[in-house]
Amino acid sequence: MTDELLVETAAGVMVITLNRPQRRNAIDLPTAEALSDALDRFDDAPDLRVGVLTGNGGTFCAGMDLKAFATTGQRPITERRGGLGMVGRPPVKPIIAAAEGFVLGGGLELALACDLIVAADDAVLGFPEVLRGQVAAAGGALRLRERVPYHLALEMLLTGEPMSAPRAAQLGLVNRLAPAGQVLSVARDLAALVARGAPLALAATKRIAVEARDWPIDEQFGRQWDILEPVRGSEDAQEGARAFAEKRAPRWTGR
Repeated sequence: MTDELLVETAAGVMVITLNRPQRRNAIDLPTAEALSDALDRFDDAPDLRVGVLTGNGGTFCAGMDLKAFATTGQRPITERRGGLGMVGRPPVKPIIAAAEGFVLGGGLELALACDLIVAADDAVLGFPEVLRGQVAAAGGALRLRERVPYHLALEMLLTGEPMSAPRAAQLGLVNRLAPAGQVLSVARDLAALVARGAPLALAATKRIAVEARDWPIDEQFGRQWDILEPVRGSEDAQEGARAFAEKRAPRWTGR
């Protein structure tokens, strides 16, 4: 979409690449707006089922571009999707972070806004904000406690100490480890597995998993049904049954 944000689509997968290696893929306002626009396109395209977010040059993302902020005074906050073009309102469809290098601060918050994380086995993850007099306010303090046990999340947030990717994988924060330089390839393989699913079913599954955290126990099945019913009556649901009976791959239409 721009020189600093690359987008490619194939086989139901959109790969979005932050292309600012000279700035460690830090995000300024124009890049945040471009990312927000790319995610709008991703959500609106019926043929796209899963996304991958990555960065060029061996680094995932350094978070907010502090140099750009110091120069222009602009923060990378978009109207539709909030900070960094994503953390306030992630896409409704599943998206995978493919992370290398130092995944710290805003970079880790961007990864946490994704649904799955593939990390290089030599990557380092953490929130150093308190050591700089700041707070992990772009989703770090909110989302990390949902991904790892509460006390371990607080340890990361309160000490600022980084965590190795293998340790993060042990805790379930990282879904898959990959050798350095092969993170995107592993993320593409994982995306291909997800992309086998029907678009409406994938989006509904993610929506239930995200929203059900706030549902009263006695209302969960009723609220789930409101989301599931359109999927169960969709053309894709009929196609899935036919494909199973005919022992062939389904041909999804997103309807």
